[in-house]
Amino acid sequence: MDKRFWISGVVMTIATMLLGWVVHGFLLAGEYIPLTGTIMRTPEESGQYMYWMLLADVCIGFAMTWIYRQGIDSGKGMLGQGLRFGVAVALLTVIPQFLIYYTVQRLPASLVHKQLIFDSLRMIVLGVLVAYLNPRSRTS
Repeated sequence: MDKRFWISGVVMTIATMLLGWVVHGFLLAGEYIPLTGTIMRTPEESGQYMYWMLLADVCIGFAMTWIYRQGIDSGKGMLGQGLRFGVAVALLTVIPQFLIYYTVQRLPASLVHKQLIFDSLRMIVLGVLVAYLNPRSRTS
């Protein structure tokens, strides 16, 4: 694990935190208000659990960097690889996660649709970013 790996992991962690806030703290904030105190924790209560959110973002940032670097194809363009990787991550994480939540929790369908769309787009943007941060082949 070289210097680029660590830089990419940190940048990806920060990016996923920021994009997560845009999606869930801004775009979907109004959707979560009716669920606060029932399915969702109150802001006061959730504050004491924020270190788990930070840990999750660190896992996303470094895991995306690590997995992406395992499959870089030096013959392919950065944008295409990033888009492909982001879609794969969304299919592996976001889509199953929110479909499972919808199955076991009483979430409004409109909220789940927005979560699926916005968080999938978030993963695609992160896929492009990780490709940009790691442009070289894995052998060089």
